[in-house]
Amino acid sequence: VQLVESGGGLVQPGGSLRLSCAASGFTFSRYSMRWYRQAPGKERELVAAIASAGGSTNYGDSVKGRFTISRDNAKNMVYLQMNSLKPEDTAVYYCTVPTLNSWGQGTQVTVSS
Repeated sequence: VQLVESGGGLVQPGGSLRLSCAASGFTFSRYSMRWYRQAPGKERELVAAIASAGGSTNYGDSVKGRFTISRDNAKNMVYLQMNSLKPEDTAVYYCTVPTLNSWGQGTQVTVSS
């Protein structure tokens, strides 16, 4: 199993970023996917989850209404569209396959003016 995140960076408060996760080594369309994040000195936090077929999504309370998770099973990709970013969204964001206990290397998102 390999998960490779991309799309992180430095953005001003109120800005947007789109994270991508390229998955390989397993039958992607059969598995739900999640995005987690971890800020320095804080516990890892569930950001968003999406079912295998993409019809069901869930979000952490802190990102509801601002973030959108989606997937493209034809491309083995999962995405996280992040809008109205806040400084408290600063963290390393990880793509995961929860039932396979597999994690990517993470991508840093920094929200700062």
